[in-house]
Amino acid sequence: MNDRAVEVQVEEWASDLSRLCGQLIVGGFASTALSSSFAEALAQGRRGGAILFRRNIASLEQVAQLNASILQAAGPGPTPIIAVDQEGGRVARLGPPFFTLPPMRRLASAGDTALTEQAATQVGYELRALGFNLDFAPVMDVDSNPANPVIGDRAFGLDTETVIAHGLAFTRGLQRAGVLACAKHFPGHGDTLLDSHLDLPVVDQPLQRLQQVELAPFAAASKLVDSMMSAHVVYPALDADKPATFSSRICTYLLREQMGFDGVLFSDDLEMGAVAKHQDIEQAAVASVRAGCDVLLICKDEQAQERAHHALLRCCQSDSAFRQRCLQAARRALRMRRKAGVEPDVFARSETALQLAQRIEEAVS
Repeated sequence: MNDRAVEVQVEEWASDLSRLCGQLIVGGFASTALSSSFAEALAQGRRGGAILFRRNIASLEQVAQLNASILQAAGPGPTPIIAVDQEGGRVARLGPPFFTLPPMRRLASAGDTALTEQAATQVGYELRALGFNLDFAPVMDVDSNPANPVIGDRAFGLDTETVIAHGLAFTRGLQRAGVLACAKHFPGHGDTLLDSHLDLPVVDQPLQRLQQVELAPFAAASKLVDSMMSAHVVYPALDADKPATFSSRICTYLLREQMGFDGVLFSDDLEMGAVAKHQDIEQAAVASVRAGCDVLLICKDEQAQERAHHALLRCCQSDSAFRQRCLQAARRALRMRRKAGVEPDVFARSETALQLAQRIEEAVS
């Protein structure tokens, strides 16, 4: 799909606001088979894709069939996003015999960015073979706070330089395999004392420190990654009133105008406690798109996905500026999705993969 084809598709969505709004939502569902309701939402354009979790995965053969059914349900239009969180360590939805990685902290401890890139390439090959086209990795947070309850060894390191070097290597590896990468959690979740899955954290650092530590990895990644993910975190030095996901100062002014990033910005899951304890899904959906998020993650509740879709649609119908913002978001998402492979490769565990696993084990032991 070339640039002209992207514009033609976006023009079609502009005349079908339900489909336009649907393309801004990537959702999850509860079962190991595609639910009929989610399949219908894909077919009608009320979802831009799916994210899978452990609850959706019973075996490699099963998940390959599930991803094929997502592609089939979406029909002949643009390739849907089929995503997973496959970082390594404790955040890995696919276990053995899928190629597994240690926590990113341990991987980076080998001090070998070429090894990190090779590891990510193998992860990407196997994800692609199963029908995934986007991995919500790498984590570009700097683990600067030892009391952080959620990042820890998910980060490549305690310092900015290590995170940048290995985060970019991991990104290159995924991209070499034909899988989209996503840098998270913008503008930095490493210095929090709360887990945003549970409540709303605050990073109360001065602007200079944020620029030198939290923001630097994302600035480095902005020229390479196809997407980033927002953090449900308040940064008083950037915006004292709103978490990043809902802040135009952060999602638009900082990310777009200052950093120059023109890829897709995903919201983190809008069902997380940092959001759900403070506003309903309708408010969250509209506020995050208005702030600058392009695609919303609503990872479990299909009814919440529907409510978010209706809220976006109502706002599009009544607010021309918001409608233009949705068209901008859809255009970015479509440009990214045109890079996503449609046909999965044949899944095979190669001798090279076995040797690579042994090299990683030796390097980090």
